[in-house]
Amino acid sequence: MSFPVTRLRRMRQSDSLRSLVRETRLISANFIYPLFICPGERVRKEISSMPGVFNLSVDEAVKEAHEAKSLGLGGIILFGLPEKKDEVATGAWTEDGIVQRATRAIKKEVRDLVVVGDVCLCEYMSHGHCGIVKKKSSDKDADYEILNDATLEILAKTSVSLAEAGMDIIAPSDMMDGRVGAIRKALDQAGFSNTPILSYAAKFASGFYGPFREAADSAPQFGDRRSYQMDGANLREAMREISLDIKEGADMIMVKPAMPYLDVIAEARRRFDLPIAAYQVSGEYAMLQAAIRNGWLDRDRVILESLTSIRRAGAQLILTYFAKDAAKLLG
Repeated sequence: MSFPVTRLRRMRQSDSLRSLVRETRLISANFIYPLFICPGERVRKEISSMPGVFNLSVDEAVKEAHEAKSLGLGGIILFGLPEKKDEVATGAWTEDGIVQRATRAIKKEVRDLVVVGDVCLCEYMSHGHCGIVKKKSSDKDADYEILNDATLEILAKTSVSLAEAGMDIIAPSDMMDGRVGAIRKALDQAGFSNTPILSYAAKFASGFYGPFREAADSAPQFGDRRSYQMDGANLREAMREISLDIKEGADMIMVKPAMPYLDVIAEARRRFDLPIAAYQVSGEYAMLQAAIRNGWLDRDRVILESLTSIRRAGAQLILTYFAKDAAKLLG
């Protein structure tokens, strides 16, 4: 029936009525909180482009893990800043790597908090790329190639090292072809057949990663990552990426970034039945924080509205630097 019999405003008259018919709901367990782990003790260094986000030493990361658990967050994801970098990403897979040490310390103190391990090599490579680099000359800015198959061995080794440290979920974010299958095989052979893989299946070459590269000290020293991260114009290719990762053994998939790619999240939700995550990346966070701090946006409303849009698009899990703030707002 049409107006005046049908009046959709009837169910918008009060908070109670709006809550009663609300289609999309946020809960604290939807959120995964990113932490950047650095060497030292009692280190809590704010990242200039990401107000409220810090580089944390292991002891400070343990405190954050306790708070994440008390707020009911779904988990945390760890990124590492190693003491040294090289061209084979030794800090990513060594037994005493920064993330491995943090994982052991957190799992000892907060046993039932889910800890996710980002598996990428850019933070650990001296050149800042996500894989082994083959240069065609000695010139720093000369033509180069990121070697896909040679990188898979390091990604697999890193994944096993993180699982041995106690990591609950392995999350490869490098965008090398075949990485999920290589990691699944390595985990199974090492006795970690029950360790799930959350694949950054559709990770786009985005302009929204800038603040993260400051936080993780992971900017490429030459060139860019467009030869392995996805072209932001391609939705159908994203579905192929996701489908291939599922066939290789991914238990969950992720779309990154989130808000500029809500259509990709929605299409993935329509096509695939496994859990879907989305990453509200550093640039999204920094952009909102800048507007909030200038008084242009209502802080509480835009935090929850931005996260609701991602959840409504179909993401069950949201990686976000607003995780603690959102959990507190949700009560």
